[in-house]
Parts: sequence; structure tokens; C-alpha cells
Amino acid sequence: MDADVKTEGSDKRLNDLVAVTVVILSVFMAVSNIKDDNINQAMQKAKSESVDAWAEYQAARVKLHIDENGLAQLRLLETAGNFDRALTAKQAAELEPDIKKYEGRSKETRAKAERLEKEYDRLNFHDDQFDMSAAFSSIAIAVAAVAALVDSFWLLYVAWGSAAFGMFFGIAGFLGLNFRPE
Repeated sequence: MDADVKTEGSDKRLNDLVAVTVVILSVFMAVSNIKDDNINQAMQKAKSESVDAWAEYQAARVKLHIDENGLAQLRLLETAGNFDRALTAKQAAELEPDIKKYEGRSKETRAKAERLEKEYDRLNFHDDQFDMSAAFSSIAIAVAAVAALVDSFWLLYVAWGSAAFGMFFGIAGFLGLNFRPE
């Protein structure tokens, strides 16, 4: 009977520790999930803006190419015998500022697109940290539940180890630390 009381006391202690572990990890995962969702929204916005910027860049490059070809054709006409010099000069004068405009615009939009891609990559890095946090925390909760079922303190310690990794990655994500094992 003394063994039953001892076992019952250690069962209660184990179950209490498992319950506290599950509550702490569940709360941490819930808060981390909010931050992770916000990061995902920012990633979607950055990706969308990046795609738009690259499309704008491509459009500017196409317009630039068309204007450069038009100017080249006008210069070629100037070498031919029968042409209206005033008309070709006027058309060339109209194309040259457009060419400069599209050259500048394509540089600006390329820089913007590259900046947005870097922002997406930065956000993705932290999203991966929260993913790792959720994975290790989920493993910890599952192992803690098994520890309670089989009455095993060593399994609870394994769960705590997994929880430590999960919380580390989550805290790294919240603090913006550049830590992620590859």
C-alpha cells in the first residue's frame, strides 16, 4: 500500500508538470502564431509588390527597346537619299527624352523590385524560425502527453528539451535574431 501512495504521488507530480508544460507551450504557440501570421501577410504583400515592380520594369524595358529601335530606324533613314530631314529630326527629338525616361525608370523599378525581394527573404527567414518553433513545440506537447500516459519522467525531460528548442526559435523570431540552422 505504501508503494501505491508513492506511485500515486509521483503520478500526480508528473501529471502536474505535464499540465504546466502543455499550458506554457500552448500559450507560447498561440502568441507565436499571431506573429507568424503577421509575417506571412507581410511576405504576401512584399511578393505581390515585387511581382508588380518586375512587371513595371519589364514594361519600361520593352518601351525603351521600341524607342531605341525607332531612333535607330530614323538615323538609318537620314543616310538614305530621299527623306524629310525636319520630320526625322522632330521624331528623333521626341524619342530621345523617352529613351532617357525609360532608362531611368527601368533602373528605379529594378532597384525597387530587388529591395522588395530582399524584404521578402528577410521575412521568410523569420517565418522559418516560427515554423521551427511550432514544430519543436508540437513535438514537445506530444511527447509530454506520452510521458503522462506511460508514467515516464525521462520522456518529460525529452519534451522539455524539444520545448527549449521551440521556445528558442520563437524568441529568436520575436527578437529578429539571425539564427536558423540550415
